[in-house]
Amino acid sequence: MGRLQDKVAVITGAGSGMGKEMALLFAREGAKVVCADRSGQQDAVAAQIGDAALAVHADVANSADVRNMIRSAERHFGRLDVLVNNAGFGGRMMPLHEQSEDDYDAIQAVNLKGVFLGMKYGIEAMLHSGGGAIVNTASAAGLDGMRHHSVYGAAKAGVIQLTKAAALDYALQNIRINAICPGMTWTGLVKASAQHAVPPPNACLPFPVPMNRWGLASELAFAALFLASDEASYITGVALPVDGGYVAGPVPAA
Repeated sequence: MGRLQDKVAVITGAGSGMGKEMALLFAREGAKVVCADRSGQQDAVAAQIGDAALAVHADVANSADVRNMIRSAERHFGRLDVLVNNAGFGGRMMPLHEQSEDDYDAIQAVNLKGVFLGMKYGIEAMLHSGGGAIVNTASAAGLDGMRHHSVYGAAKAGVIQLTKAAALDYALQNIRINAICPGMTWTGLVKASAQHAVPPPNACLPFPVPMNRWGLASELAFAALFLASDEASYITGVALPVDGGYVAGPVPAA
């Protein structure tokens, strides 16, 4: 039996990067997966999984798209057990005074409002079906300051607070809500990943990381799997750093 055997999961941002790895892993662990994305790449991911997957176009900043995403899971697979609010993007790295209002609005709309909408409609579905697990993708930048990441970090800090407060709201309704906080992760948001599927030995890190390497999308997927599974049945309201030790403290001396 897989760790998510016969559960129904919706994963946003499932067309690439961490979301794709989560979709493939969850399916291997027995879940039926709704692969949601706005890029069109979700179709290929769902096709790779097969009959246990459904591709849905969804802009997470659009409430109608998010409602349709959740209802698609219910119509196609009968219910919703797991929701991973993973869709997001980093925006441009620059000092705060150089950030534009349009950039701010776009980053907040996807990274924070998108999680709010996913939780809102996902929780409604879970209340009807008797409970479930939600995993939100926040960021180490939401736990600790990162240079040139003020707007993005503010959105991800908001995700962490949505996670913690909502976990308290629904602790007695059998809905667990947690977050993973990735650090430096080798995904499509890193330009060099277009040429290298895995980090080459000389891949530079933009910030010091105690483990001195990039994280892999698969490593984030396994963290999300744990929090989504019954193995984490007594865990709610947690913001789990998956960051090679970045948030824990400075890089140790050699």
